[in-house]
Amino acid sequence: MYRLAIVVPCYNEEPVIKETIKQLSEIIQTMIMKDKITKDSFILPVSDGSKDDTWRLIEQAYHENPYVYGIKLAENVGHQNALVAGLLAAKDLADICISIDADLQDDVSVIEEMVNQYASGHDIVYGVRSARKKDTIFKRVTAEGFYKVMRFMGIKSVYNHADYRLMSKRAIEQLAKYKERNLFLRGIIPLIGYETACVYYERKERFAGESKYPLRKMVGFAFDGITSFSIKPMLFILGIGLIMIVLSILAAVYALISYTSGNVVGGWTSIMLSLWFIGGVVLFSLGLIGQYIGKIYIEVKERPRYNIETFLKHED
Repeated sequence: MYRLAIVVPCYNEEPVIKETIKQLSEIIQTMIMKDKITKDSFILPVSDGSKDDTWRLIEQAYHENPYVYGIKLAENVGHQNALVAGLLAAKDLADICISIDADLQDDVSVIEEMVNQYASGHDIVYGVRSARKKDTIFKRVTAEGFYKVMRFMGIKSVYNHADYRLMSKRAIEQLAKYKERNLFLRGIIPLIGYETACVYYERKERFAGESKYPLRKMVGFAFDGITSFSIKPMLFILGIGLIMIVLSILAAVYALISYTSGNVVGGWTSIMLSLWFIGGVVLFSLGLIGQYIGKIYIEVKERPRYNIETFLKHED
């Protein structure tokens, strides 16, 4: 049998955290009865600087429920860092860890299948959506486009997989060696290289509360993933620059021919459009380069990714 830790990053999850703990506790109890996991397996909610009553409810559950531990981060550090904080804290206490969001959209019933896959020799088991029927057309198209772009950029990722996964103790120990601050776990985990498997499930509607990933954050998350793992955008800039040089040479030849033939036509509009276009390309290119430089700036300072203020755990 294995000691299981279920890591649940939480940010302002007051409306749902009680139900999340209840459902996960039932899963743990069922698996204990089947001798799949040990009796000291636990749930580890990680409060990522929540502003509501999330932490108070975690503390309450800790005192009432022997399966509940808890981590309170000193400030909000983002979903990926909160998830890593929970995984690295749990790896010293458990044999396997499963990460799952608190919103109950991921099907908790496949946790047992994840453990079965680990028992059959897989160090990493991905929870993968079997379909996107409940998504809006816009979300479905953008999500599928995101995975295609990631693949085009040469970034390893599992299609339709978010952060619902099982990792063995040794897989998390390897994850701990990745020290970057700009985390994109969906790209880092496949780099670990151990045996992997997938379990498939239908994603549900959010149980309660509001999504913590509006369009703005989703776009930023996708951009962070691309710039953290690929320099192809820089190569695109180089390609655009070469194309602009070729076009400018052709334009110069055309202008010279027009001048020598006396066929000079006023072209104020075309000139202005060209200037605006070139200016936009230049500003976009500078902004993209700035993103890479900014990431380097953050990395070289080597500041801590998170600060654990409180760690609640039951004595063995």
